[in-house]
Amino acid sequence: MTFIQDNLNHYTVSQLCSALKFPRSTYYKALISVPSDRQEEYEEFSHKVKQAYDDSKRRYGAVKICRTPNDNGTPCSVKRVQRHMAEQGLRSVVVKKYNHNANHGAVPDDKVNILGRDSEAETINQKWCTDITYIHVLKEGWTYLASVMDLCSRKIIGYAYGTSMAAELAVEAVKNACLNARDTQGIILHSDLGKSVHKPGIWELSGQPWNDPFIQP
Repeated sequence: MTFIQDNLNHYTVSQLCSALKFPRSTYYKALISVPSDRQEEYEEFSHKVKQAYDDSKRRYGAVKICRTPNDNGTPCSVKRVQRHMAEQGLRSVVVKKYNHNANHGAVPDDKVNILGRDSEAETINQKWCTDITYIHVLKEGWTYLASVMDLCSRKIIGYAYGTSMAAELAVEAVKNACLNARDTQGIILHSDLGKSVHKPGIWELSGQPWNDPFIQP
């Protein structure tokens, strides 16, 4: 009906009905029909479901959406909301929670926590800290940002971004940070116990794999 109405300026009713294989008698009958109260109520409820879905930025499913009309004085069940969502093709955008499995293995003897809780630095390129941030995007899913911060300037001096939280990502962030330092001799590199940095290759600078509160928000 709507398609035919929108294109009457370009085509006749006969042409449109023929192209759509839609009986003209049904079209004219629909023009003069009056929606019943039940139909109007049905369409109004569908609009409320769609509005609640849009307000949640497509995150809510039927259970949470059901609360909105109930709270606003329109009693409804979850099954009723599910039916209206299915008819409109509405699905909640589910973000899989990241399962963080920290590495609680033994810390190597040569990687003692020489920094401790002392985050004060007298000059730049004296104390660095690293961490990896998890960023969820719609297409790729979980992505990872490895950052290196200078504890004196509190600025990010090196980073690397990727779709895999591998040790190479942390190594790349440290390498990029080294490009901003004339001399890396004696720099303390502080990180956490995560498995991405607790591997051979990341500790070419003097460092220690301990829980890192300095760079975390």
